[in-house]
Amino acid sequence: MRLTLKIDGQHHSTVARVGSLVLAVGALALGQADRRASVAERVGRLTRDSGWTETAAVPLRFRTHHPQGLVGANDAFYLSSVEVKTRTRRFAAPVDGLDRDAGAGTGHLFRFDRDGRLLGQVTLGEGTIYHPGGIDYDGAHVWVPVAEYRPNSRSIVYRVDPRTMTAAEVFRVPDHIGAIVHDTDDGALYGVSWGSRRFYRWALAEGGQGIQGGASDARWRVNGSHYVDYQDCKYVGGRRMLCTGVADLRPAGTGGLATALRLGGLELVDLGDGRPLHQVPVRLWTTGGVPLTQNATWFEPTATGLRGYFLPEDDTSTLYVYEVE
Repeated sequence: MRLTLKIDGQHHSTVARVGSLVLAVGALALGQADRRASVAERVGRLTRDSGWTETAAVPLRFRTHHPQGLVGANDAFYLSSVEVKTRTRRFAAPVDGLDRDAGAGTGHLFRFDRDGRLLGQVTLGEGTIYHPGGIDYDGAHVWVPVAEYRPNSRSIVYRVDPRTMTAAEVFRVPDHIGAIVHDTDDGALYGVSWGSRRFYRWALAEGGQGIQGGASDARWRVNGSHYVDYQDCKYVGGRRMLCTGVADLRPAGTGGLATALRLGGLELVDLGDGRPLHQVPVRLWTTGGVPLTQNATWFEPTATGLRGYFLPEDDTSTLYVYEVE
């Protein structure tokens, strides 16, 4: 099947290399700081009526398990994912402040090309710490938090060289960290807890190979926004992060029996005080009814707007590419 695709104002025709033409990571001749600022500025102009147009759907040619975070770097994509081998089970009553057992699994960071082919991978975590979260790329390294698959638990934060896929542990946290961003303007890392209910800040030591002070003494604040639970976050310059996620909306007191409306959305967040600067729903679903912002996302500027990459599905995943003016 031949498709004609419009990329940054130009039309391209392709038979088999849809991904190679559409997934132009960093296609604009902009530095990373400029791209981040452009993403933030254009997100700030989105409304619920903004028209997203699908430009490609690229099947990934490997088992993705449960995707969590996505970044584009060095002409490739990096995807964090959790492979669940034994599901967690809830306790009848909390045990040591935990509401469920640890289950079992493996944490992955995959590297794949524009056609969805797997180029490499590294496993992350140890023991019961196997759940990678949302990830960020700072121009040199991919930052990946890996946690136990339960709230109020433990995490390890890794720094990964995207070219060699070599991971280095940076520090440990006595909480579940579900996503992390690197604020390159003030030399700090910001993390969000399970359900993004708490924000954390850690000042990086010189060289970025550790943090100042102890992880348990990190500055944290309550997230005052309850619009969506963040799944994946990125630093977008100007002391801001862009987070995407979902809200599971069902009548209270139904015990999970009622049909839920799962609404996707994005938020531009001020890292200085944790306030949302801009919130907007993303009214995009797969044909199976999964919100596109349910799992991993990545955004980049185009000549006239934004391009979004979405990986909402588990195991057999498709990378959906949408553009908005």
